[in-house]
Amino acid sequence: MSLSIDEVKHIARLARVNLSDAEVTWMHDQLASILDHFEMLSEIDTDEVPPTAQSFELTNVDRPDIAGASIARDSALAGAPRQEDGYYRVRAVLD
Repeated sequence: MSLSIDEVKHIARLARVNLSDAEVTWMHDQLASILDHFEMLSEIDTDEVPPTAQSFELTNVDRPDIAGASIARDSALAGAPRQEDGYYRVRAVLD
């Protein structure tokens, strides 16, 4: 698949990435190589392959929801940069 320099600049602009002319040339070569590899995939015969969302069965790995002992307040607050009256002290985020 051919990729133009203008398309590389457009992609960079969409990604909000500033590229120098040398970087545009380098990126053009890199992206063209990637697209060529994907182009090879279109040559594979997939007529007999059913469409699937997953190639293997999914199972959830959940731990049992069992209540346990809580951590002591002093231990929880031990690593806090600031604390006040037994709570974490943080800066206000809203005016």
